Amino acid sequence: MLGEIRQSRLLGLLCAIAGSLFLFSLLFGSQAIPVFQALQETFDDTSSVLALILTEVRLPRALIALFAGATLGLCGAAMQAMLRNPLASPGLIGSASGAALGAVIALYFGSAALSQFSLPIGGILGSLGATLLVYLLAGRNAGTLTLILAGVAINSLALALISLLLNLAPSPYAVREIVLWMMGSLSNSSMDNFWIMLPGTLLGWVLLLRVGRALDALTLGEETAQSMGIDLPRLRWRIFLAVALAVGSAVSVTGAIGFIGLVVPHMLRPFVGYQPGRLLATSALGGAILLLAADILVRLLPAQTEIKVGVVTALVGAPFFLYLIIKSRRYIQ
Repeated sequence: MLGEIRQSRLLGLLCAIAGSLFLFSLLFGSQAIPVFQALQETFDDTSSVLALILTEVRLPRALIALFAGATLGLCGAAMQAMLRNPLASPGLIGSASGAALGAVIALYFGSAALSQFSLPIGGILGSLGATLLVYLLAGRNAGTLTLILAGVAINSLALALISLLLNLAPSPYAVREIVLWMMGSLSNSSMDNFWIMLPGTLLGWVLLLRVGRALDALTLGEETAQSMGIDLPRLRWRIFLAVALAVGSAVSVTGAIGFIGLVVPHMLRPFVGYQPGRLLATSALGGAILLLAADILVRLLPAQTEIKVGVVTALVGAPFFLYLIIKSRRYIQ
């Protein structure tokens, strides 16, 4: 009972922080705008500059940051619990690299310039294709180690193909466009991008709704979990499909944004008593907070060119990753 009260308070606090950052994301940019005036002009159907900035620039950017950050945090927590590996990330099974490959193919062949839908659709198809290859390579009843090795192999293949496309790019402009997209960014986002991302993201969330109890049981060991009625192969591929849909949809719109799915579960795990089931929703809110904060930061930094949000999350996540390595070495010694 006490644990549930603490969980409710923690979720309430994280919701308040995420809501505040969402509002700040609407308020702040290269120039601050009066949001309430912009809202009034929007509802009055006035095609003013303020209304256009709010509805066409800042609102889709804030919504994509909210949903993409939540997806990365949620999927990171699910992958770490399912694989019982604190260094697992949402892209371990190839979903992120597959999405990147699909989007890079769309950029390479120029279809992204013909339709704004081709880039996210290519990313989603690439993510699902990579996950399917992991399934075929590892097999339905594969163990944890086999799944990880299959994911590493597919990740390596996808990154190799991306490097090949960069090497064969027809012009320096094409190379620059691909590289900048792979850095991860929320700029130039539109409501169309958000609506394309939303179905796959929500479907992935729905698939992860009822896995909390199974993940809690899995902390006792695979044999114990199976004795409690948990179908491990079904659980694994349910989580894999959810991660492929949700992460693929998010990455196809935002580009490669790393470390959120790795860092956020680690930061919040002590606050939920190290229970994977409770960590899912908590990490989703934590991921949304981190990505919203990073996006606000890149807009406020005094730079001639806007720094990519993926660069900021990497600057935060890489030192934390090194801290985890040093901490684990001390624990072993």
